[in-house]
Amino acid sequence: MNLVKNLFTLLKKAVKGIVSSRLKLAIFLIIVALAIFLGWKFFSGRGQTVQYQTSKVEKGTLISSVSASGSIISGNSIPITSQATGIVKEAYVNNGDQLSVGQTIAELTLDQDSQQKQVAAWSQLLSAKNQLASAQSNLYNLQNQEFVANQKFINDAVARGLATDDPTYIEENATWLAAEANYKNQQNVIIQAQANLSSVQLSYQQYSPTITSPATGKIINSVLSKGYLIQSQTNSTNSSSNTSSSVTQNLGAVQIEGPLQATVNLSELDITKVKTDQKVTLTLDAFPDKTFTGKVTTINTTGTVSSGVTNYPVTISLDNSSENIYPNMAVSSNIIIDVKDNVLIAPSSAVQTQGTETIVRVLKNGQVSQVSVTTGNSSDTQTEITSGLSEGDEVITSTLNSSSTQRSGTTQSPFSGQLRIGGGAGGFGGR
Repeated sequence: MNLVKNLFTLLKKAVKGIVSSRLKLAIFLIIVALAIFLGWKFFSGRGQTVQYQTSKVEKGTLISSVSASGSIISGNSIPITSQATGIVKEAYVNNGDQLSVGQTIAELTLDQDSQQKQVAAWSQLLSAKNQLASAQSNLYNLQNQEFVANQKFINDAVARGLATDDPTYIEENATWLAAEANYKNQQNVIIQAQANLSSVQLSYQQYSPTITSPATGKIINSVLSKGYLIQSQTNSTNSSSNTSSSVTQNLGAVQIEGPLQATVNLSELDITKVKTDQKVTLTLDAFPDKTFTGKVTTINTTGTVSSGVTNYPVTISLDNSSENIYPNMAVSSNIIIDVKDNVLIAPSSAVQTQGTETIVRVLKNGQVSQVSVTTGNSSDTQTEITSGLSEGDEVITSTLNSSSTQRSGTTQSPFSGQLRIGGGAGGFGGR
């Protein structure tokens, strides 16, 4: 700073004899000061050093995967449910006991409300059984009508060799086809009647005083004990009319053995890469310290559209299990679509795109050069290099400025080498 002050003093003395106007003197001094400042910035800036963080190209195993999120669709336990209310008259099992499907767990003494609902459910069950029996009886009659119409057509129109445009031929053929259609339609009626019967049976069972096991396994979290009161719970279905319906109550669960399943949604870009039996790694929010494995079992290629976005559900069967995994738990998965051994790989942070060209910056003998490369598969951190680089090449993954210590370019790769400072072979670029 003293040097600058002295320079201003000398300039001022030299100029006084030349410049008479104070305004001209002020302008001249401003110009000189600006020139000194720019000169100082130029010479001080030359001391900055560009630093590079690098990593060597190497051969190894590249695992390519696609990520997707979803949820558990079948846990390792099945709830024990009932809509009946009353008092537990007798409990036959305790938590931890092994059960077989259909085994009686407890008997209830139903309260008046549940008794009335059970009677109504029983009436609906009888009606559904009668509907099915009537549909089956009609099926036999329609089957007989179809047979008679078919035999008449064969033994008359066909046997006499009538032409297809003969009125008798047309009539008998139409009668047979109509009888056949009625028979097939009645088969669908029976299917509907069977479905209705199954639904009504389930409703009746929900009001049964006998609680049974829904599966084979170990009973857990059971609240059933002798004298336990199961109170009525309602769920409002219409706030304006104050109507309500009974709520299914969870009385415990049966822990079962078998594979857990999860479903995840893939985008239309990723679904084409996924095939059945591909290996999968999964994590659950409920178990952040555990990694589960599995495989793809089914792929829904129809997809669903929501807010203009198409998702394709994929079902995954887990290899290993854990207690307390329940339906609808959040899942994150990585589906392994390809594994390549002994391929040339570089950190993905070193690979850049410029227009239609893929390039990598290479550091050799302190000099930086830009190399065009061809890439193959990639993972989250690595990219396969099929041409343009050789094993051992040192590629730049990020750039730093020594004066500001700020990075530029891409982020650091977990595969990056050590940070080098200065010049020389394998070091940094020039000043």
